[in-house]
Amino acid sequence: MTTAHRTALALACLAAMATASTAQAADSATLTLYRSDSAALYASQGGDVDAGYAVVREQRSLKLAAGTHDVVVGDLPTAIDAEALSLAFPDGNAKVISQRLLLAQGANAALTGLTGHTVEALGAGGLPLANGTLLRAGDGLLIRGNNGDTTLVTHYAAVRATGADFPTGSSLSLRVDAARAGQARAVLSYPTAGLGWRAAYVATLQPGDVCRMQFESRASIANRSGRDWQDAQVTLIAGEPNMAKESAPRPMMAMARGFSAKADSMPQQDSIGDYRSFTLPGKVSLPDGSVSQVPLYATRTMDCERTTLLDNGNTYQPQQPVLSRDFAQGTGAIVSTLTLKAFDSLPAGYLRVLTADRHGVPQFIGEGRINDTPKGSDATITLGTPFDLRAERTRSSFHVDQNGRTLDEAFRIELSNAGDSARTVTVREHPNRWREWTLVSSSSKPASQTTDTLEFRVQVPANGKVTLSYAVRYSWSADEKPQQ
Repeated sequence: MTTAHRTALALACLAAMATASTAQAADSATLTLYRSDSAALYASQGGDVDAGYAVVREQRSLKLAAGTHDVVVGDLPTAIDAEALSLAFPDGNAKVISQRLLLAQGANAALTGLTGHTVEALGAGGLPLANGTLLRAGDGLLIRGNNGDTTLVTHYAAVRATGADFPTGSSLSLRVDAARAGQARAVLSYPTAGLGWRAAYVATLQPGDVCRMQFESRASIANRSGRDWQDAQVTLIAGEPNMAKESAPRPMMAMARGFSAKADSMPQQDSIGDYRSFTLPGKVSLPDGSVSQVPLYATRTMDCERTTLLDNGNTYQPQQPVLSRDFAQGTGAIVSTLTLKAFDSLPAGYLRVLTADRHGVPQFIGEGRINDTPKGSDATITLGTPFDLRAERTRSSFHVDQNGRTLDEAFRIELSNAGDSARTVTVREHPNRWREWTLVSSSSKPASQTTDTLEFRVQVPANGKVTLSYAVRYSWSADEKPQQ
């Protein structure tokens, strides 16, 4: 039997009939998850992902012998940070002399998860070959029997293990010095990739002329770490801590079991250093290869603002006056935006916006990213490009007076609406040839004006057109040399 056939058969038998001992599984785990926007982490395709960042703290119960000996701790994530891994015995009855991380990789990844557990290697026809504690799974199985003898099994058909749960992930090989034999409590902590979270918001616009919406806020928690997490206490961190090492992990679905949308079951929010934390109110299970959702805040109805925006140019300010005729030419795209005011700290994530059609069925009309938004601040996303609105912007006049150190420029913006209802378009212009400028004339009064922005609210009739025109004058001093 070839190695490939043997490995495939072994894995098939493992999945079909065997589970491993839980003697060294985590008694309890606390996970601190950091935000990650990695597309791979939330993708529907399977497999472990080297993205995301989490800090894990586990309690383990280890069976020790007196004196110096080796112990294997299994069921660890695949993308663990070996340099930051720490295991200690808080009761002081043992100490760690050295440690080695055994990574779960390739075709033997499932067998690596059994390291440290009691297994039985089977040959063709179910013939027992060896049984005992699995020390290593690689080119062969290294098994230490109950009598202390060690056997290397190189040709086997299947591996059988007994117990409740099948372990996954990597294993930690420890050399420890114990004062006495017996069960000992160990505390294990480490950072790992494959775990991350981000906010997921859904806004359903309410009917009527005033912008109101039902706002749902959830946390999407992705687990692609190579192991399952059962009944873990989870804290989510909002913010962006710096990751110095390049090799460090980088940071519609069912709701996680045990959570409801009641206000008393919402995460507990707090400050940690420069960041915000959200501690989930109950323990959750995060199976490997899953994305779970839990509420961040109770669903609420809140005010919003819809804007149809034509934004031409940007707020760029040159180091000297720009006299080139072709500068700042062109027409931007008309987009629809949605603005909301944060009722509390809103962690970064994506907002999906729905509105009901004429039959009352909610339909998707756009999605955008919300950055970390403190309470009371505005968050604005772009929903998309309106189908019925068009714009054309042309320069109507241009004149430079070098002796007078002035430049006069005028624009004409034609807006057309092919829809059956009138629309209000916000036209945002950026006079950015130079920092000194004045509005000479305009066909309508600006709704707002700042040092680098002009905004006009233009009513465009149904099935009609309207033209906005304005002129500005730039000026500069004798020691301010223009750019030709």
